[in-house]
Amino acid sequence: MTGRRVRAALLVILLVLCGSAVTAAALIEVAEARIANRPPLRLGLMTPGGPTASDELDAAAAALGEHPSILMWYEDFAQPPPIASLQATAARGATPLITWEPWAWGEGVDQPRFASDRIVAGDHDGMIAAWGQALAEWGEPVLLRYGHEMNGPWYPWTDGVNGNRRGDYVAAWRHVHDLVEGAGATNVRWVWSPSVPTDDMPPMETLYPGSSYVDVVALDGYNWGTSSSWTSWEEPAELFGKPLETLRSVAPGKPILIAETASAEVGGDKAAWIRTLIPYLSSQLDVEAVVWFNADKEVDWRFDSSTESEAALREALAARRPAAD
Repeated sequence: MTGRRVRAALLVILLVLCGSAVTAAALIEVAEARIANRPPLRLGLMTPGGPTASDELDAAAAALGEHPSILMWYEDFAQPPPIASLQATAARGATPLITWEPWAWGEGVDQPRFASDRIVAGDHDGMIAAWGQALAEWGEPVLLRYGHEMNGPWYPWTDGVNGNRRGDYVAAWRHVHDLVEGAGATNVRWVWSPSVPTDDMPPMETLYPGSSYVDVVALDGYNWGTSSSWTSWEEPAELFGKPLETLRSVAPGKPILIAETASAEVGGDKAAWIRTLIPYLSSQLDVEAVVWFNADKEVDWRFDSSTESEAALREALAARRPAAD
């Protein structure tokens, strides 16, 4: 049975469970049609200069053979509403994905003034409401990724660090959500984005704000290769397979993004990894987009870290189809 037929059969099971009375053959035909008509996996990109760095984005688009349809960047709680970045994103015909971080950049994990209970207490309400008003006035769709990777101990909004107790992250999320929505920003889609988990991380379900507070769910996951003593090469299905299953169980029915991903060069074949990544994610019917983290940071994550990896991503994007078998 082909991959498309398998996915169609799974969709049939869901339709049957929902009470459909039509025949299995007819359901398979409907399911295959849905799969065949599914839009291609969207390409998102994070570049160091953000949406206003035109030369950087033009060069990336030329190398990839297409313009990303999602542009992702980061803002901390010291930044004003990013209207210039929103305008630059819209000018490129892309959707903005803002990663909004409740801390001050460069001050480490221990930042008591940004502990979740201080957010809930209202210490930052003026700034949060101002963001909500600005986003409402902007009026166009915005993906807002508040407090990402909340299951890892490296950020001060995580439960268990910076004085945060279990449940504080969820309370802070809901408080921020309600303030922004209360300011009229109904154009915002809220993106809940844990990191691919490890065994020592808290369960995802303890950090989920609830279906009425979340519109889209996401995962951040990187193939570190052998770049560190604690890492090993992970193929895309190994990296994302079980975490995607967990995400679906925590937030059933929500659309999914891969909000950050990239691969190191050391420990394996980065070009081959990329050629596997795009069709693998395209085969996941609820995964709508993948955002490549295009920066030389902990390691060289850039898609053009080698001519081979650049060509691999360009070719994989060109070849992708709504439902690759």
